[in-house]
Amino acid sequence: MNTLKTTVLMALLTGIMVAVGGAFGGSHGAAFMLILSFAMNFFSYWFSDSIVLRAYDAQEVSAEQAPELYRLVQRLAANAGLPMPKVCIIRSDIPNAFATGRSPSHAAVAVTTGIMRTLNYEELGGVLGHELSHIKHRDTLISTIVASIAGVISMIANIAQWAAIFGMGRSSDDDDHGGIIGLLFTIIVAPFAAMLIQLAISRSREYEADHSGGEICGDPLALASALEKIEYFAANARPMAQATPATAHMFIINPLQNSRETFVSLFSTHPPTAERIARLKEQAAGER
Repeated sequence: MNTLKTTVLMALLTGIMVAVGGAFGGSHGAAFMLILSFAMNFFSYWFSDSIVLRAYDAQEVSAEQAPELYRLVQRLAANAGLPMPKVCIIRSDIPNAFATGRSPSHAAVAVTTGIMRTLNYEELGGVLGHELSHIKHRDTLISTIVASIAGVISMIANIAQWAAIFGMGRSSDDDDHGGIIGLLFTIIVAPFAAMLIQLAISRSREYEADHSGGEICGDPLALASALEKIEYFAANARPMAQATPATAHMFIINPLQNSRETFVSLFSTHPPTAERIARLKEQAAGER
């Protein structure tokens, strides 16, 4: 059911791209955006993992270079019935982690040096179990494609806004292309709708990865404890220097959040951490 829901939501995003193209460029614009959406999906499928890892300067490590971390990932991957993913380390004092890759056989988990210092062995296992769950259910591919499409919609909206400001748009009597209504749709409605769809996919996936991650590591309370520690640093310390809005949804906790940004948190790609912790505690109680 969740796979069907995600497929429908991704189709809606593609539909919004086509509608934006039609509003901004008529039938030719709609056709262009449809082709662009297919091209983006193809590019994201093949190259998203390497692009993200390079953006964070994540360095792949071997069993000899990081034996404890490598063996932990190896054990948890076996628990999850997954091939061994690449193991990468990001030089950052902020504790966080993410997974990427187009499929379980082409995947990587990346952790910061900060998370390795902050969490104990069981808590780190909980985090890695969460990330391996994303790999197992191919969430990493889905979230990257959705983020790419939503980002392009927002970019086109910005272009349309500047075009309108400087009078470079179509004339208001051009009914075939939508006129002022089409322009307003492009600037306001489309990016907001894209954001809501992106949030719907990301939040539901995080809850599922928490539950599955608790099963993979065998200790939901360890993951709950890890989330609490990571949340504290994310809310009170400076944001990760490398983090960007386009990739923030990939981390186990949003690396750009701040405890003072209450309104912004309503539109976070992650569900409330307190709710995630509460669900993990219920899961642990149900397993006893």
